[in-house]
Amino acid sequence: MVGWVKTVLQELPEALRRFAGRKLSTQELSLVQEVVADCAGLSRRELAQTVCELLDLRRPNRSLKGLECLRWLEELESCGALELPAKLKRRPVGLGNRVPVSERGAAGAPLSGWVQEFAPVVLAAVATPCEQALFRELVGRYHDLGSRQPYGAQLRYLAWVSRPCLQVVGCVQFSSPAWRLAVRDRWIGWDDATRLRNLQRVVNNSRFLILPWVRVKNLASHVLSQATRRLAADWPARYGHKPLLVETLVDSQRFQGTCYRAANWQELGLTSGRGRMDREHQRHGRARKTVLVYGLVHAASRRLRES
Repeated sequence: MVGWVKTVLQELPEALRRFAGRKLSTQELSLVQEVVADCAGLSRRELAQTVCELLDLRRPNRSLKGLECLRWLEELESCGALELPAKLKRRPVGLGNRVPVSERGAAGAPLSGWVQEFAPVVLAAVATPCEQALFRELVGRYHDLGSRQPYGAQLRYLAWVSRPCLQVVGCVQFSSPAWRLAVRDRWIGWDDATRLRNLQRVVNNSRFLILPWVRVKNLASHVLSQATRRLAADWPARYGHKPLLVETLVDSQRFQGTCYRAANWQELGLTSGRGRMDREHQRHGRARKTVLVYGLVHAASRRLRES
């Protein structure tokens, strides 16, 4: 078995030889294969949790990286390194992603004016099932990209105005960063080893929505400023490490990113257009986006190079 594993390890792409910031040894890869082969009665998620426990694949707050490990195991399977059990039968395809439609998510009365007229603006972390359902419905119905369960770590917020009555006006979502962004990595000055070590210090603003019937001047930049301040405190509380930089991708053919610029975000350039899952470069240049970043600390790029 060890000889087989060595061959597989030599043939694996460099990205799959690493997990949780460290290079896999032959013994660790062998252990993963043995667990998958010997525990065929477990579900894929249970196998991922087991691998995490055996290899101590944890976040700084000691929680297991179960979702990330599951995706990694599936990528190993696609390379022929192991064979996972068949996926459990679930609801029909698409049913689980169907956006709920309720009266709470219906369009409200138009709001217009200046942000001061509706203050204070309150940002509330999404915590309860009711809040999660409302967030999913609003983003699913009104955001250009729709609602998807983010991959890895995440925080979600609902933005409320207090006048003339308390009501939701927007949604903000933070999640794990893009694995590679050429313009970001050049701006920071990362080599592969440093990026692997410090990528967890970057957070992606993967969804930002001001509801379409809300036309309040300066509201979007005000919400963004609040969100980055909350992120600096809430992310370490949940995940055990302090983020240094926030990134976002803006569709340059449809949007200017005006609210980000008003909130002092910095434009770095354009993506290649591949997307994070396009490993075969089949979509190169098709959907280029503007990369903007916001430093949560002074000299964020230097600290990301050196930490």
